Amino acid sequence: MPLMDRPGTGDGLALRKASHVAVRAIEEAIEGLGFNRAVARIYEWTNALQKALGDDATPGPVLRESVEALIRCFAPMMPHLAEECWIAMGNEGFVSSAAWPTVDESLLVEDAITLPVQVNGKKRAEITVAKDAAAGDIEAAVLELEDVKRFLNGPPRKVIVVPQRIVNVVA
Repeated sequence: MPLMDRPGTGDGLALRKASHVAVRAIEEAIEGLGFNRAVARIYEWTNALQKALGDDATPGPVLRESVEALIRCFAPMMPHLAEECWIAMGNEGFVSSAAWPTVDESLLVEDAITLPVQVNGKKRAEITVAKDAAAGDIEAAVLELEDVKRFLNGPPRKVIVVPQRIVNVVA
C-alpha cells in the first residue's frame, strides 16, 4: 500500500500544524527576499514529515496534503525538482501554475509552550504548559519534576516564573 493511501488512526494534527506554520514562515521569508530562511524552514518541515512517516497514526490524506504543499513552497527555489516531484505525486499540469497553499489561521495558534527550567542558574529540565497557565500552577508543576527534585535538598528558597520565558528555581 502506498504511503499516501494508508488509513492511519490519528488525525495528523501535529503534521497539519507544522505544515501551516511552515507555509506562513516560508511565505514571509520569500516576500522579504530571505531565501536562506525559507530553505531553513523547508528543512524543518521535512523533519516533521519524516517524523510523521514513522508514525503509523498519521493518515495518508494529511501526508499527501503536506507533501503537495511542500512541493509548491520549494518550487520558487528549486523549480526543476519541484516539477519532477509534482509529476511523481500524480498531479496534472505544472507546479508553477498551481496555487500557493492556503494557511489555516486556526492552526497557527499555539496553546501550549515549552519553558526551560533552571535550578541554581543551570538548565536542568523543560516543562510544557498551557500558554495562559498561572504562575502558581507552573511553579507547582516544576517542583514535581524529577529532574528538579534531584537538585533540591528540601523546599526551594525561591521560584521565579517569567511568563512565557523561563522558570528559575533557587535551592
